[in-house]
Amino acid sequence: MKKMGLFLLLFLLTLLSLFVGVKDLSFVNLFVGNSEEKLVFFATRIPRTISLLLAGSTLSICGLIMQHLTQNKFVSPTTAGTMDSARLGILVVMLFLPNAPLSVRSLVAFLFAFIGTMVFLALTKLLPARNQLMLPLIGVMFGNIIGSIATFFAYQFQLVQNMSSWLQGNFSTVMKGSYELLYLTIPLFVVIYLFAYQFTIVGFGEDLATNLGVNYRWMQIFGVGLVALASAVVLIMVGSIPFLGVVIPNLVSLIYGDNIKNTLSITAISGSLFLVSCDIIARVIIAPYEVPVSVVVGVLGSILFVILLTRRTNA
Repeated sequence: MKKMGLFLLLFLLTLLSLFVGVKDLSFVNLFVGNSEEKLVFFATRIPRTISLLLAGSTLSICGLIMQHLTQNKFVSPTTAGTMDSARLGILVVMLFLPNAPLSVRSLVAFLFAFIGTMVFLALTKLLPARNQLMLPLIGVMFGNIIGSIATFFAYQFQLVQNMSSWLQGNFSTVMKGSYELLYLTIPLFVVIYLFAYQFTIVGFGEDLATNLGVNYRWMQIFGVGLVALASAVVLIMVGSIPFLGVVIPNLVSLIYGDNIKNTLSITAISGSLFLVSCDIIARVIIAPYEVPVSVVVGVLGSILFVILLTRRTNA
């Protein structure tokens, strides 16, 4: 019943997202066949809303998987160096293959994200795992080092403006023909659901997972691969969205528990719901202008993160 309520709320906000913007649209004109309104609706509003739904659910699920892989509630692609590594991969493509197609950019970003995340996991083996705050702090510092390297080379080769487009999540430029790569995240959801039981077991630690017949190392690598691919796709299409992969899985786990198979769909719906809500706020807060949705997500997400941090610490 709670899941149905979330889905209904997401449906209503999705409809609202389709009709909020600088250009006023109406059901009547769309059905009558107003060519200008139909162009705006099908070329920008529908692609933007679909991108919001897919990006929100993808980042939330990626955070959920990362938290199970590391047994840490504050780890996500943005706090494990995954996004920063993917951004470095994009810079490498800009430097050496400036005319490369989107598929090549995606592949290189995925490889860098995968390698960066595996390096982060290797670092976690050297740290006291019982400290919940240590891993995300190390991940943030690791990501900042990679980000600094990317920024240095961007300055050296005068690519700072190009790189800045990957720093903030922004859906205002999403149009028909420029977002379809996000559909690749849908089969990734299916794969994650099929292996949900194994990811849940991995979340209990290596010893228990091995005793239950799960190949811990292989599942870690497999999970990192899925997260890296999904994160790279989102980064290339819409940019980086902070905190989403941390706060949404935590909020869902507080209410529904930690069984991935039971919470996967709720996490996806909640992530989409949160991102669509933030995007609507970003469009109306200084209308007719809009702020990047990553700014709104950053403000609201940081507040929720502090609340969750305080709650977890006190617990």
